[in-house]
Formats: sequence, C-alpha cells, structure tokens
Amino acid sequence: MLLTLSYRNIWRNKRRTLITAASIMFAVFFNVVMLSIQRGAWQNMVDSVVHFYFGYAQIHQKGYWQDQSIDNTLSLAEVDTQGLTRLTDVDGFVPRLESFALASFGTQSKGVLFIGVDPKFENALTHLDQRIVSGSFLNQGGVVLAQGLAEYLKADLGDSIVFISQGYHGVNAVGLYPVTGIVHFPAPDLDRQLAFLRLSDAQWFFGAEDRITSLVVNTQHPDKLTRITGSLRAHFNAEQYEVLDYTEMIPELLEAKAFDEAGGKVILWLLYIIIAFGIFGTILMMMKEREYEFGILKAVGMKSKQLQLMVWFEMTILMLMGSLAGIILALPLVWYLTVRPIRFTGKMAEAYEKFGVDPVMPAMIDPMIFLSQVLVVLIMVTIMMLYPMWVLKKLQPVHAMRH
Repeated sequence: MLLTLSYRNIWRNKRRTLITAASIMFAVFFNVVMLSIQRGAWQNMVDSVVHFYFGYAQIHQKGYWQDQSIDNTLSLAEVDTQGLTRLTDVDGFVPRLESFALASFGTQSKGVLFIGVDPKFENALTHLDQRIVSGSFLNQGGVVLAQGLAEYLKADLGDSIVFISQGYHGVNAVGLYPVTGIVHFPAPDLDRQLAFLRLSDAQWFFGAEDRITSLVVNTQHPDKLTRITGSLRAHFNAEQYEVLDYTEMIPELLEAKAFDEAGGKVILWLLYIIIAFGIFGTILMMMKEREYEFGILKAVGMKSKQLQLMVWFEMTILMLMGSLAGIILALPLVWYLTVRPIRFTGKMAEAYEKFGVDPVMPAMIDPMIFLSQVLVVLIMVTIMMLYPMWVLKKLQPVHAMRH
C-alpha cells in the first residue's frame, strides 16, 4: 500500500518529479560515459603494452629483472613447459633470449637489442608477423630488423649485417646474418634498436645453448592474472626463479593509471555534489509544500515510521527513474564508442605511438560501471533523506495543519 501511495504521490507534482529525475539522469549519463571512456582507454593502453612486448607475466632466473645480464639466464630444459600449460587459464609460453649487441653495415654502426625468439610462440602473443613491412618474420632464418634501425644502417632485404657482443660467461659473440625481414614498431625508440633472430640462432650466437633470459606467459584471461601468477609461484622454486606480472615489471604505468583515475573521481564527485544540492533543495521544498498533508496523515493514525518509509519510497522511485533513464541514454553512446573508438591524429597520435600504444580511445561496456552509479545515487539519496525523516518524526499534527 505504501509503495502504491508513494508512486501516486510523485506524480501529483509532475514538474518537480521531472526536474528531479532529469537532474539525476544527466549526472548518471555523464558519469557513465566518462568512466566507460576512461577505463576503456586504460584497458587499451595496458593491452597494447602487454601484447606489444612484455606479456602479462614473465618467468626469470632469480634476480634477472634487477640485473638483466645474459649470465642470469635459465635452462629451458629444466622448465617443464608442457606441465605448465596444463595450469588453469595459461594458454602458452613465449621463450626469449635477449641481450645487447653492436650492429654494423657498411660505414654505419649502432647498438641494438638483439632478441632470439620462437616465431610461432612470439606471433601468438605480439603478432609481429602482422607488422612486417617487407620480407617475412624469420620464415627463412636470418635477422629481422626494426624499420627505424634498418633506415639508420641503410640496410635492405638481402644485405648482411655484422653483430658483435659478449656472450654467456664472457665468450666472444660474432655473427653475420642476412636481412630477411623488416618490421615496423609504433614506438620510435624501439623501432630504432630492435633486431630479431631465431631462438636457436641467438643461443648459438651468445654461446648459451638451451638457455633463455625470460619465459613470457600468454593468457586469454587477464582478469585471472593474480591466480595465474600464484599458481606459477607455487610451481617454481622461489630460491631459483622469479615470477613477475606486468604490474611489477612496469609499475609506472599502474601509478599513472591510479593518478588519472583519482582525478576522474574528483570530477565525478564534484558533479554528484552539485546534483545532491539540487535534490536536497527539492526535498526541502517538498517537505514545506506537503506539511499540511503530513499533518493530516499523522492525525488520522499513520505512524511516523510509515510516513518516513513512504517518503523514502518516493525518493527511491525518483532515483531509479533518473538512474535508469541516464543508463538508457548512455548505453548507445558507450556501445558506439566501443565499436568505433575515437582515433587520434597528428601530435596526439604521435604521443600515443611514442609509448607503443595504439592512438585510439575506446569505451568499455562494464556492467559494474552502470551498477555503481545506481548505488552511488541510492546512497546519496538515502543520506539526504535523514533530514526529512527527522522532521517527520518530530512533526506535530496540529502545528502542521495550522501552518
């Protein structure tokens, strides 16, 4: 009965009802769109960094991440990769052997990051074969150069590059490899210094037979990363190996994300505070206009708790109307930005590509974003209802009807 009465009461003054519901609707609309774009942009950035090179997690010899020397390698034969793939939500592993070398062609020389990879596993994670500008990605052996590095060395397909380095435990590392492919990286710094060759060739070059510097974890379930890394750490001897996820390898990215989200929350709460004052003003006006009505209801026997519950129902219905309208209004826009994200050009695109991130700003459709806005408005309205509930409790019927 109280719920039915509350619903009828809110339409006794349609203008007040529509104004209050509209203010809630626009607050929810802007907050949902803003949060969806913010989280979508950061998810795109994390995915770009992870699939660009780092992976979601890596397994190293203990101490390698702090001292990235080729002497801190681990034996691939000692790692049961077949057993590891049976772990839940682990889709595979990408072995790598990487160190620095001096590349020379003609009169040009440059220090490069020389990386040995297995083409099949590497392409499954980073899709480097899709970034090939010319040639192929290690299908014919040889070396694959980043486009910026090839331009600096003035080398092209078929040219032979000399590489000089220091190998495992100080052995001399010298090799001559033909260029069989050129790959483009969006990040200019990486595009000027990366060179790839087959893992077996890199192990021979560095004198590190059957050894790798890192084993990168590939998974299609990043939301379960904590459990995956926990399973891997339980599997490996902590005295000999280290398992690091991307949040530990690139903490500055997570710090930037937390700082950006904190700034976004300030804007969201400022908007809600402004809306809260408008709603509270509406509540005060409603209480004053209906003082006589409340006095009559109390005089005919309605208890204070019933009166308070009726008013709370009224505001909750208004809140749900405004919130649902805001969600319905925001959903098509969020869906559109998810399917067709904002793509940057010019200087903004260059800034994104400098960090190896695709220059787009997509939205994210996350049910928790929509639900959280309804909960925030519900909590906000409930807090503001403390004042009218206190007034209704103290209300004297005779006094209310006289005024």
